[in-house]
Amino acid sequence: MAQSTNSAVSFDEYDTRRDKMHNTIERWTKDLTASTDEARASQQFQEWLTVQSKFHNYSHQNTLLITLQCPNATKVAGYNTWQTDFDRHVQKGENGIWIWAPIITKQCPQCENSPSYHEQSECEYDETPPEAWSKGLVGFKPTAVFDISQTVGEPLPKLEIAAKGDAENLVPALQYVADDLGVTVRIVDADDWEHGEAKGVCKQRSLYDLQPIVEVKARANRADLAVTLIHEYAHALLHFDVDDECERSKREIEAEAVAYIVGRYFDLDTSGSAFYLAAWQDDDSDAIQDRLRRIRTTAAKIIEVVEQRREEV
Repeated sequence: MAQSTNSAVSFDEYDTRRDKMHNTIERWTKDLTASTDEARASQQFQEWLTVQSKFHNYSHQNTLLITLQCPNATKVAGYNTWQTDFDRHVQKGENGIWIWAPIITKQCPQCENSPSYHEQSECEYDETPPEAWSKGLVGFKPTAVFDISQTVGEPLPKLEIAAKGDAENLVPALQYVADDLGVTVRIVDADDWEHGEAKGVCKQRSLYDLQPIVEVKARANRADLAVTLIHEYAHALLHFDVDDECERSKREIEAEAVAYIVGRYFDLDTSGSAFYLAAWQDDDSDAIQDRLRRIRTTAAKIIEVVEQRREEV
């Protein structure tokens, strides 16, 4: 765990590290909806969302592990990566933040194991020798990374990117990428708005292109408009074809979570977000992890599409 934070968990013991990392994630997901304190559960969930907004390319398991070990992390990298790529050095006495790293190696075309595990398995594949096998993902291993706060050295290079918090430019960028996300978007003047107090809606498919239609109410507050657009895009991507009303209400939380992550990533004020997790209380740990996975992948998709295309606007 990073010494600079009030870490809740650590994985210092080598012999128990793998099991403890797995069990910690399992316990977190179970505790999330088992808690009788709705406010505490909401805060716990929001802490993970905040970390996910900083590391949108990381899996939900890894951002959970970072949240539980070093919730204030902003940029993490391996010990050698800090040295070779950034000319920075991990300070003496700092402990690593343990995450799961992919194991990429030669892989049996039939059982998909590495050569060593293939030899121990009952797989009889022998058409080609192991040295001729292609590489693939065969598993994950615990790997230590360190936050920039644990390092000293050269300043990080400043990236030449547009200001994330500029909602005035973000709104047209979100409109521009709607088709890339498979959504038809309309910003409707307040005088023509037909959906009452709602700020936005995700409607039936367009007869023209069969895409979900997102409509949002025009307003002067561009940051609020951007967050509403993101929320409705999340609805379109997450549950447009879900008919079960109970499941749709559960995915409302997912859409709000996506809006929080993407909004935080682009430096928008999402402090008014609230997450009422009671709708998830009947879900088991696997179902919760599926929801976290959907939230992460949906947020990452919106972020990546906007980042790729915003310079074209």
